[in-house]
Amino acid sequence: MSIAPTPPSKLLLRALAGETLPVPPIWMMRQAGRYLPEYRATRAKAGDFLSLCYNPDLAAEVTLQPIRRYGFDASILFADILLVPQALGLDLWFVTGEGPRLSPVTEKGGVAALKPADAIHEHLAPVYETVKILARELPSETTLIGFAGAPWTVATYMIAGRGTPDQGPAHALKDENRPEFEALIERITQATIEYLSAQVAAGAEVVKLFDSWAGSLRGDDLDRYSIAPMARITRELKARHPGLPVIAFPRGAGERFADAARAIGADCIAIDDAVSPEWAAEHVQPIACVQGNLASRHMVTGGQALIDETRRIRDAFSKGPHVFNLGHGITPDADPENVALMIETLREAR
Repeated sequence: MSIAPTPPSKLLLRALAGETLPVPPIWMMRQAGRYLPEYRATRAKAGDFLSLCYNPDLAAEVTLQPIRRYGFDASILFADILLVPQALGLDLWFVTGEGPRLSPVTEKGGVAALKPADAIHEHLAPVYETVKILARELPSETTLIGFAGAPWTVATYMIAGRGTPDQGPAHALKDENRPEFEALIERITQATIEYLSAQVAAGAEVVKLFDSWAGSLRGDDLDRYSIAPMARITRELKARHPGLPVIAFPRGAGERFADAARAIGADCIAIDDAVSPEWAAEHVQPIACVQGNLASRHMVTGGQALIDETRRIRDAFSKGPHVFNLGHGITPDADPENVALMIETLREAR
C-alpha cells in the first residue's frame, strides 16, 4: 500500500500546490532592497553591490531583513541575474546610478568563447553558501525561493552589455545571425538549469524564473525564446527534483499569460500590473496558481488607493490559488510604512 505524501504546511507551498487559501501568502519582488534603511547600511558595509552578492553572510543578512521587519511568507535569495553571465566568462561591473555593465558576448569571441554550462559552480559557490545559511536561519514557516533570470532576458544583457530600452541589440542578433543567437539561448538555458538545481540542492524550496523583457518578443519569437526555454528549464528541474514548485514570470506577456501558463508547466505564473486581476482570475488562474499583481507605485503613494487596490486584488483571486505580490519589483523610493499597510490590509481577514 502506498502512503500519500504529507501535504505542505507552509502557506506559499500550499498555494503553489493549488490550494485556495482564505488569505493568500505574500512576499514582494526585490523585498530586500534600497527602500529599507537596514539594507542600505549593510550594502555600505559590503562596499559595493557585487561584493554584497558574493558575501554569503551579508547576502543572507539582507535577505532576512524584510522577513524580520514584515513577516513575509516567503524569502527570496539576494543575488542578481547577471551572476550567471559572469560565471560563464563575461566581465561584470556596476556603474553607480546607471546599473550593470557586461563585456558584450559578441566582443568576447561569441558563444564559443563562453565556459561550459557545468563550469559555473566554482564561481557561484558563494551564492550556494548563502542559500545554505538561509535554509538554517529562516523562520520555520517561511519558504525559501531561489531564482534566476530566464534565457531571453539574460541574453539581452549579454548581447548589449547593458540594459536597453527596447532590447534592440538582442533583436538585431536574433534577426541577423539566428544560429549564434540560438546557441547563446541554449548555453544560458543549460547554465540556468545547473544554477537552479544547485540552489535547490543547497536548500531552496521553490525556484522562480524572471523573464523581465519577455514583452518585447512577439508571436513565434515569444514562444521560441521566452516560453520554450522556461518550459525546458521547468521540465528538467522537476525531473531532477521531483515535487519542486516553479514560478515563471514572463513579464509583459499580456493576453499570452494564459498561453505561457499552459506551455511552461510552472506551478505558478507571476503577472504584471498591465493586466487586470479580474482578467487573470478568469483566464490564468484555472490553469495555475497566479502571483501578483499590485502596481509598485502604491508602495510610494500609499493611502486609501493602496488599501482599495490590495482588497480588489485579494478578492479577485479569492476563488483559486493565489500568491499576493507586486506586478514588478518594489522601487527604491517606496515608503516602508506603505509595505506594512499593504500587509495589514491583506491579512485583515485573518
